[in-house]
Parts: sequence; structure tokens; C-alpha cells
Amino acid sequence: MPRAHRFDVNLSILFTGLPLLERPAAAAAAGFTEVELWWPWPDSPTPPEAELAALRTALSDAGTQLVGLNFYAGRLPGPDRGALSLPGVESERFRANVAVAADFARSVGCRALNALYGNRIQDADPRLQDGLALENLAYAALAADRVGAVLLIEALNAVESAHYPVTTAAQAVALADKVNATTGLDNARFLMDLYHLAMGGEDLPAVIDRHAARAGHVQIADVPGRGAPGTGALPLGELLGRLRKAGYEGPIGLEYTAPGGGPPDFAWLDHH
Repeated sequence: MPRAHRFDVNLSILFTGLPLLERPAAAAAAGFTEVELWWPWPDSPTPPEAELAALRTALSDAGTQLVGLNFYAGRLPGPDRGALSLPGVESERFRANVAVAADFARSVGCRALNALYGNRIQDADPRLQDGLALENLAYAALAADRVGAVLLIEALNAVESAHYPVTTAAQAVALADKVNATTGLDNARFLMDLYHLAMGGEDLPAVIDRHAARAGHVQIADVPGRGAPGTGALPLGELLGRLRKAGYEGPIGLEYTAPGGGPPDFAWLDHH
């Protein structure tokens, strides 16, 4: 039976028991043609061309389409939550990464680039961080526009990301509006991560009704635990149906964990 939704696999959180270059083929073997990634080189915003080419080949050989890619975000997974609002070396690393990530996206036909804001830094003026963030988000939006992509802005939950300042759907959408006003473009969009929004205590039906038109991408995991749908308390089937009725027809990223990094459970997809 055809699925009612387009699902893609986040290869940075699923199939992690395999080397990166083997994960696209694993996703294809599981029945997926679309995948997404966090920035695959957390220690290098500008990896050697040979590494970029190897990933490009792995995606192509597997017959998988990259539909979402993070810009450099520091140590992720790890303590960092982005680099673009951090004064000094990290924001410079972000800016150095922008052209690299955008060019890679263009080369594989990826049309969505996610820019994580970054944590508040002790003793740094929040106004300075916010001004730097807007400059860097505008810079990234311009680069994304050059390659035909949207810029995604994501809210994370304050339970797990206590120092991250963008924690609600309203904040993320307002920030996207500010970026669009700065650039004169209209390519900054909301990354609607239902896991983070639920962990933050948001009214998910209300978020969907209010902001689905601004969503450039959607990600899911169950709550609590960030496991596969059906392992927690979220009525994900109802929420995805509501999202579709609200007009969202883009990919839905599976950004949940599998125990021990082993083979993910996709049996729940038979009902979606």
C-alpha cells in the first residue's frame, strides 16, 4: 500500500553502527530513496574534496537523494548546538563552511540547508550574539538561494539544550521572518521538529495549524526517549495527518534513535 507521507532517513542518527559511506546503501536496502544528514564532519567545516566526493558517490551509488543537510554546527552530536552565533573562531568556521555546504548541496540536488543557532556563551552579550547570528544567517540564506535551496531554522527543546535561545516555534518563525527581511529573499523557513517541540511542551496541533505554511522541513521522533514512533506517547499518526491537511507535502525526516546504533525498526511505517 502506498505511504501517505514522504519519509526520509537521517543518516547521522540512524544506521550509526555502519561507517558513514555505507549508510546510504543501508537506507536504500530498507526501502528509502531520500535521506538527510547533519554536517558529517563535526571537526572540519572544510573537509578535503576527496571526502566530499566519496559521500557524493555513496549517495549516488545507493540511489538515494539527499533532501536535507546541516551547515557546520560544532560538535554534534555532542555539547554544541551550532556555531553561527558564537563570537570568534566558531562563527568563522561556520562562515567558511557555508560555501562548501552549499556547493555540496548543489552537486547532489539537495534543496534544504539547516543552520543551528548555537548556545548562549557565558560572559558574551546576548545582543552581540544575536547580531552576529543575523549576519551569518543572512549570509547562509544568500548562499542557499544561489544553489536553489531554502535555509532552515530550527527550535530545539530547553530540556536537552538549556543554553540554546531558540526554543519555540514562534521564535523560529520570527527569526526566519527577520532573515527574509534582511536579505530581501523569501527562502528562510521553519524546520518543524515535532520531537523538540513536544519536549518543550508546545501544543503540537496548534503549531501545525499556525505554522505549517512556513515549514520547509519536518522531523519526527517519539516522546519521551527519542525513539521510533510507537515507543512513546505522541500521536504521530494524527499529527502527520493534520500536517498533510494543512498543506505540507514535503519530506518527513526520521530523526530518532535505534538502541545501540543497531538496525532501526521501520515496522511502524506499514501503518503510515
